[in-house]
Amino acid sequence: MHLYNLTLQHQTAINQAVHGAFSGTAKVQEIAIGRGNVIQLLYCDPKTGKIQTLCNHEVFGIVRSLMAFRLTGGTKDFLVVGSDSGRIVILEYHPEKAAFERVHQETFGKTGCRRIVPGHYLATDPKGRAILIGAVERQKLVYVMNRDAQANLTISSPLEAHKQFTLCYGVVGIDVGFENPTFACLEYDYEDCDNDPTGEIVAKTQQTLTFYELDLGLNHVVRKYAEALQDPGNMLIPVPGGQDGPSGVIVCCENYIVYKNLGDQPDIRVPIPRRRNDLDDADRSLIVITYAMHKTKLMFFFLIQTEHGDIFKVTLETEEDLVVEMKVKYFDTVPPANAMCILRTGFLFVASEFGNHHLYQIAQLGDNDDEPDFSSKMQLEEGETFFYGVRPLRNLVLVDTMNSLSPLINAHIGDLAREDAPQIYALNGRGGRSTLKVLRNGLEVGEMAVSELPGNPNAVWTVRRSVDDKYDANIVVSFVNATLVLSIGETVEEATDSGFLATAPTLGCAMIGDDSLLQVYPDGIRHIRADRRVNEWKAPGRRQIVRCALNNRQVAIALAGGEIVYFELDVTGQLNEFTERRALPGEVLCMSLSEIPEGELRSRFLAVGVSDGTVRMISLDPSDTLAPLSFQALPSAPESLLLLEVRPDDNKGPASIHLSIGLQNGCLLRTTVDGVTGDMLDTRTRYLGTRPVKLFRVKIHNKDAIMCASSRSWLLYHFQNRFHLTPLSYTSLEYAAGFVSEQCPEGIVAIADNTLRILAVEKLGVAFNFVQHDLKYTPRKMLVHPSAGVLMLIESDHAAYTDASKTRKRNEMADDIEKLAVEPEEVELAKELADVMRNTQLEENVFSSPRAAPANRQLAYHNLLHCSIALVQFSQIPDMYMALVGCGIGQHLRHPATNRGGCIYTFLLATNGEKFDLVHRTATEDVVTAIHDFRGSALVGMGKRLRVYQFGKKKLLAKCENKVGLKLFDLFCEVREGGGGVRGYASILRSLCVKLRGYVLRIVYQFGKKKLLTKC
Repeated sequence: MHLYNLTLQHQTAINQAVHGAFSGTAKVQEIAIGRGNVIQLLYCDPKTGKIQTLCNHEVFGIVRSLMAFRLTGGTKDFLVVGSDSGRIVILEYHPEKAAFERVHQETFGKTGCRRIVPGHYLATDPKGRAILIGAVERQKLVYVMNRDAQANLTISSPLEAHKQFTLCYGVVGIDVGFENPTFACLEYDYEDCDNDPTGEIVAKTQQTLTFYELDLGLNHVVRKYAEALQDPGNMLIPVPGGQDGPSGVIVCCENYIVYKNLGDQPDIRVPIPRRRNDLDDADRSLIVITYAMHKTKLMFFFLIQTEHGDIFKVTLETEEDLVVEMKVKYFDTVPPANAMCILRTGFLFVASEFGNHHLYQIAQLGDNDDEPDFSSKMQLEEGETFFYGVRPLRNLVLVDTMNSLSPLINAHIGDLAREDAPQIYALNGRGGRSTLKVLRNGLEVGEMAVSELPGNPNAVWTVRRSVDDKYDANIVVSFVNATLVLSIGETVEEATDSGFLATAPTLGCAMIGDDSLLQVYPDGIRHIRADRRVNEWKAPGRRQIVRCALNNRQVAIALAGGEIVYFELDVTGQLNEFTERRALPGEVLCMSLSEIPEGELRSRFLAVGVSDGTVRMISLDPSDTLAPLSFQALPSAPESLLLLEVRPDDNKGPASIHLSIGLQNGCLLRTTVDGVTGDMLDTRTRYLGTRPVKLFRVKIHNKDAIMCASSRSWLLYHFQNRFHLTPLSYTSLEYAAGFVSEQCPEGIVAIADNTLRILAVEKLGVAFNFVQHDLKYTPRKMLVHPSAGVLMLIESDHAAYTDASKTRKRNEMADDIEKLAVEPEEVELAKELADVMRNTQLEENVFSSPRAAPANRQLAYHNLLHCSIALVQFSQIPDMYMALVGCGIGQHLRHPATNRGGCIYTFLLATNGEKFDLVHRTATEDVVTAIHDFRGSALVGMGKRLRVYQFGKKKLLAKCENKVGLKLFDLFCEVREGGGGVRGYASILRSLCVKLRGYVLRIVYQFGKKKLLTKC
């Protein structure tokens, strides 16, 4: 069986992120990110501070590593990709195509994420001469990069740098100038450990920092130097060399960072500072999880991040090319990240490990604040460290956020908000940064302004005063019997000298020519010159104008009775009527003109929707003006039309003409128009809503787009080489037009009921918008009340403090500070510190949640971990719902995992689901990992037991159980009617899908009197 799948939301977690000048534009940097099987190129706009997606490239595989490199003397960066394909791939970004193209693809091993197949690590020589791709174990390959006679990138055959029985923890390229390329590796040799059955050698074996040198003359790789490390390390940070710095590498170890280099350089070692008065386990080691480096012609520095999310600024002091001091200074606190990138424009991009990704503006470098510098020259005893106090952001300013669902723990789809469209409720995050996110299908809309109007308008437009204006000058609002003109400036006010006829409704208006305005109203046309002279064309007696279509030089109007009149602007700026008119076999319901193509004098086609259920294409060519070209029958009467010319992204080749047709039955038709014959081809249909579809032209990313208004608003736009039709997550709109101002360069002005709204759509190409609700602990499970539509979830964290236990712990630490003081001055100072300690409460969604030490685990609420939740209707009380929460007590996660049993809490739910009361607590022998409703009873999975409980007054009553071979993790019940010969109440069988460790086992049980009977 083969199932077709459609991805609604691509992976939102970012596993890798590197920055570089991939487009080749001077002083412009982009960020390349890896999302599972997708590579994206992001651009951080320095004007708006927003993140834009330039390219979205899907790969057939899993991206394991990314690295940017540039050939010596080049101005453009290439992207090296390590994946599970057993190949090294080098990509080049082409801005004109908005796509990556493969430059080289070299195969070196088997497919799959294997520990001995390279792809997990990538390192490049800073001068762009070589690339090293490494595996977790044993294998490392080096490729020499060069140019050919045509300046194209070339790649050599791989050179081996393998070492048997060696695990690799990190690889970086060392900046040695133009000497032989050198790479540093963090390795662990386990050969002796494998041959030692006692396990004593494991404790004695140390990691080594190994330097590999690529001899360009002999064309082979040698193991140049290896040094044992005193502390185990997890990461290497390369230091700039040559004219930019001292070269070498910073080794990130447990609780320390150490600078090392070849030659006479002594080791520079400094402990990683810890938080002052932290509730976290003081004995837990601290490591660096990611880093970012910023280098200019005059200086360089590093930003390193610890597990708590705290960022430290690291600088090196040198004397005669030797590092003599390393300084560490607290910078700010952001969510723990998988990668960080510092751009030349002053942005810091943080690809968060869990939760949303963030873009920060570096407001200051932290050189002139009151934070202390922790130096390697400060004498400390072994095991001692520095302490600092955390604070809100000071050096960084948050400017933009990218939504992420990582890690997605649980999800539910349903219309709980009663919006006639389902929402997705997703649990994600970890600890204090956990969230419940509500996903709605549609683009996120930013509301810039909302103003009430004196009545209910029926149309709105924006106009400019001249073709040289960058921004719109007026907003024109039409009512049933009047027209209101608003001027756009620092404030929006009513304009009294616009030249528009205010006592009649407006059917259409636009700027015509270079500096004139045109207003079409039921009784005629007003041509308003720049000097406010007005020329009027009156409609024939007792015949009114019912529809119109305008562009910069052409005007077409439809009179009552189905007659079309055509006007065109001459070289003197005079609007001339074409002598002939075209009569149609029905009333004109809608019409459209496209914008005049660049280099031409007029639009070639006029599209007209007629009441006989057809759309007709009419020629506007001077040789056969108003001649019919083609028509198309429609399944319903047309409501609106919009002709759109779309040019290719690379501006090569002719533009394609698309006609969008909004029907009165709520459907949108999109057809392609032949640019020569006017034939309508390749019609596609999409249902948008229950109301007639109205179409309006707007601008998105400096390209024409279509706003569709029905019972729900939609946006049809061209983005990344394809058309997107996406609903807007906003209230239903009735009329819209493009809006451009200094504060809103690409906006939409729209009307809804009696309000005028200015909107902006920024995050394009996404399928969902997010509404976020913060949670206190990591969410585990959730369920929905079947009748009230209420969402219930359980949250818990291992070794987490409750509010009461945190207050108790802070008071104990404050009391200890006061007890240590002896002298009067010390007593007063200790009292101040103790008061600060008692009153300081850190926001856990910013500074992360503390974890109790093993000795303090009892401070947590009964030392419980909530594992499962279910709604059960017991047969004793069938008209009530009970919420059963399964817990584990005293769990220890280290191997072998142990616990002190479990329990089940039973809560009585109110009818509307807004209130629940604790009924009783039932103790169990093991952790309750699964609960399910089962024939008026509760089916509970705990350890290796499957047990049925019924409701009791003081606790749940165990009725029967069965033991299985492996521990149960979840239960799924499925009802099958017909017992196949089984009689009585056991004639209904239920098959239980028991989710085990990596396996799904289907077992059919029969409900017996004392135990569950296995049937098959």
